[in-house]
Amino acid sequence: MRLLVPSENFGGDVYYGGELQMKPYHLILDFTHVYDDEICADREQFSWIDCSDIEGSDLYCSPQAEREIRRRIEPYGVHGIHFVDSGNYHYVTRIFTDQIHSPFSLIVFDHHTDMQQPLMEGMMSCGDWAGMVLDQNPTLQQFILIGPAEDDIRQIRTKHPDKLITFSAEEIRKGEGVERLKRIHGGVPLYISIDKDVLSEQYSETNWNQGELTLGMLEHMLQYFLEWAPVYGIDICGECSTAIALPEYFQAEGINGKTNVELFRFLRSYCCS
Repeated sequence: MRLLVPSENFGGDVYYGGELQMKPYHLILDFTHVYDDEICADREQFSWIDCSDIEGSDLYCSPQAEREIRRRIEPYGVHGIHFVDSGNYHYVTRIFTDQIHSPFSLIVFDHHTDMQQPLMEGMMSCGDWAGMVLDQNPTLQQFILIGPAEDDIRQIRTKHPDKLITFSAEEIRKGEGVERLKRIHGGVPLYISIDKDVLSEQYSETNWNQGELTLGMLEHMLQYFLEWAPVYGIDICGECSTAIALPEYFQAEGINGKTNVELFRFLRSYCCS
């Protein structure tokens, strides 16, 4: 498996012209300071971007907040493994993938579709960003969505149903839907986004309702894609809320920190070293 990295960077626009032997940037986008006590052993391997001062970024992302987030992450490019706080900030995946100017497919592991109809015009949110990528990104070839409930998948409305391939939580539990893997275009570079709410509470405690995947099952599915095609970058969200009571918070941080370290180790064994 190969990591595609930018060959040139002009004025904040990243252009992907092939493979280049350079170290990727692994980022932590810290909106809530939830990472202060996590990933301690690997802290020196990350570029830490403090986003806690960006107003209008929680759940909904105002145009001003989007411009500021984009300004802070663009110098690093898209390549690498990026932790982006809780699921409230999953829309950052759209900002990352906007930097890809060559054909790519997006793999999303999430217990929710994140394809709701926008409630506020001109403002994306953690609940509608994926639909915006599917409908608006001109270089997106396919969107592979893994983990939502069947009922939620049936509610998706998109301009490009031909680009969307889904695998529901129910299908994964029953071992069904494998034949749809044949619809995925081979050789197209990937961007991978993981919301840890796709995992059971044994492996992650998030601020949203969760699925039933084990960490081993998630890594097994990731391995399939990591061995399938080159990867532009990977992001991970799904931290707990910092507003919960301290005993529950420390417990959640312990579970999430352990999973973050294991995911980072696993992903780096395939790419982004």
